[in-house]
Amino acid sequence: MPVKEGFDGARIFVVRYAAVMYMEFLRKARLGKLPALLLPWYDRCARPLPWRGERDPYRIWISETMLQQTRAETVKGYYARFLQALPDVQALAEAEEERLLKLWEGLGYYSRARNLQKAARQICRERAGQFPQACEELKALPGIGPYTAGAVASIAFEQPAPAVDGNVVRLLSRYLCDETPKDKLGETLRRELEEIYPPGRCGDFTQALMEAGATVCGPAGAPRCEDCPLKKDCLARENGRQKELPVCGKKAAHRTEARTVFLLRAGDALALRKRPGKGLLAGMWEFPNVAGNLEASQALEQAARWGCGPWGEVAVRQEKHVFTHVTWEMTGYEIHCAQAPAEFVWATQEEMKTRYSLPTAFRRFLPANEK
Repeated sequence: MPVKEGFDGARIFVVRYAAVMYMEFLRKARLGKLPALLLPWYDRCARPLPWRGERDPYRIWISETMLQQTRAETVKGYYARFLQALPDVQALAEAEEERLLKLWEGLGYYSRARNLQKAARQICRERAGQFPQACEELKALPGIGPYTAGAVASIAFEQPAPAVDGNVVRLLSRYLCDETPKDKLGETLRRELEEIYPPGRCGDFTQALMEAGATVCGPAGAPRCEDCPLKKDCLARENGRQKELPVCGKKAAHRTEARTVFLLRAGDALALRKRPGKGLLAGMWEFPNVAGNLEASQALEQAARWGCGPWGEVAVRQEKHVFTHVTWEMTGYEIHCAQAPAEFVWATQEEMKTRYSLPTAFRRFLPANEK
């Protein structure tokens, strides 16, 4: 290789390396501004939520678990009822599963509730009911991932442990104008944020990031840039790219399934059965149902095969329920039965309200006075 070509190649490498290092320096400097920009805004504008200001790791853990995939307004009532019934980790560990799932009824993603109890039992068994404080120890508990571990460690124990959820990824992808797909950006941001946590306000900083992402830089509609504490430094706003970010990866295919649901009534009781222990709504109670969209005559034949001795009018109702990867398009038949086959559990209206946990997909078919 001629000397000049080798020299030019080395010079290009140095220039490119210097450019990369300079961009990293600018990114770190921009991230370093976040505490000073967000904390005063958080002090003025944070929503008055029931778990705000909480330092009990148990209560923080419950609230953050409930808030996964669920709006804060929805969680408020569940949070209060849950803590009234199960006020500490020992009570959660000792609760009957049916009672736990009844308290969780309507929140969805029921594996969250089961993992809460598994973790509670492990904490009581191995730690005498005392929560671990370090992120890595929290992540070793069932159902606790990096986000929940970061939230508990920072808010309860003032650890510099980021809790990077979708709100934070959205906020910072726009602030940095970062085109990294959001499913990969979270881990990068988690490492970077660890370096800038303000001593003494770790919990507030975690909540400030989440609060800004959930409110002014929200997922629905146009971001409220004029109300955002980061507006003067936001690169996406400067370049008019707020709606383009974050970059979404390829979504899993969503399918639609037809199902026929049976409200089988014997006197004042309804037929229930348990779903399989694995898969969608694993181990939950359900109304008897079959795949496909049956006609009324076919529905009566199915009830007869179950031994219900159907009689009287058959009421028909259409409902739809959207899960993460599947939508159920459901036809429901309310059928009065002469017999109550033992293969089902026959629950009264009072038992439906107080004992048996029924997922929202099936509760849709209940009359208002029975919900």
